[in-house]
Amino acid sequence: MYYHAKKIIILIVLHTFLFSVALSCIFPFLWTVNVSLKTQGEFDADYGLRPVTHINWNNYKTVLVKEEFWRYFLNSVFYTFITVLSIVFVSSLAAYGFSRLQFPGKHFLFYMFLTAMMIPLPAGFVPVYVLLNKLHLVNRTGYVLAMTNIGLSLSIYLLKTFFDQLPRDLEDAARIDGCSKVGIWWNVGLPLVAPALAVVVIFNALNVWNEFVLASLMFTDYTLMPLQVGLMEFSNRLVTQHTLIMAALTVAALPIILLYLRMQRQFVRGLTAGALVG
Repeated sequence: MYYHAKKIIILIVLHTFLFSVALSCIFPFLWTVNVSLKTQGEFDADYGLRPVTHINWNNYKTVLVKEEFWRYFLNSVFYTFITVLSIVFVSSLAAYGFSRLQFPGKHFLFYMFLTAMMIPLPAGFVPVYVLLNKLHLVNRTGYVLAMTNIGLSLSIYLLKTFFDQLPRDLEDAARIDGCSKVGIWWNVGLPLVAPALAVVVIFNALNVWNEFVLASLMFTDYTLMPLQVGLMEFSNRLVTQHTLIMAALTVAALPIILLYLRMQRQFVRGLTAGALVG
C-alpha cells in the first residue's frame, strides 16, 4: 500500500513538473498569437493577457501586404528549401560513402568532419564572408553555400551512424538484381534511414530559418534579405506597434511549427533510434 501511494505521488509530481515546463514553452507563442489578433488599443488595455474576443486580421494584412513582409518570407522559404535539399543530398551521399566504401584517407576525412563540429560557428563567419566576397558570391549564392557547409558535419555524422546499422544482406540482394552503388543508396539506403533524414531536415531547416548573424553579413541587397534580418528591420521601424510586430513573429514561427508537426513521428523515431546506436 505504501509503495503504491509513493508511486502515485511521484507520478503526480512528475506530471505536474512536465506540464509546467510545457506550459512555459507554449505560453509565449500563444500570447504572441493572441496579441497579433488584437488592435493596438486592446493591447494597451490588457497587454494581451485576456483572450481575444474579436479577431482582427488587419495586422496580418498590414504586415504581409503593406509592409511587404511577404518578400522576406518567400526569401527564407527559398533559402531554407535549397539549403536543406543540398544538405540532405550531399550528407546522405557522403555518409553512405563513409559507411560502405573503402578508400584512402576515409577515417581521416571523417574525423575532420567531426572536428569541424567543435569550432564555434560565429568564429568562422568573418573568414567565410571574406572568402565569398573575393569570389563575388555574396547575397543568395554565398548564403546558401555557407549554410550548407554549416549543416554538413552533424548531418553526415548522424546519417553515418544509421547507415552503419543497416544489414548488408539487403544491399547484397539489390546488387544481385543489378543495382549500382548509387542505386543502392537511393532505393535501399535512403528509405531505411528516413527517421534520420527527418531529424536532419528539421534541425537544418530550423537553423537556416532562424539564422541572423551570417545573414546580416552576407546580404547587401535589401530585397534579398531573409526573414530574420527583415524582422529586425521591421521591428526597428515599428517599435511601438506591438500588435504588428507580434503578427510578424507569428508568421515567422508558424512554418517551422507546421514542419515539425508534419514530421514529428519520424523526428521522434530518429532521435530515439539514434540514442540506441552503439
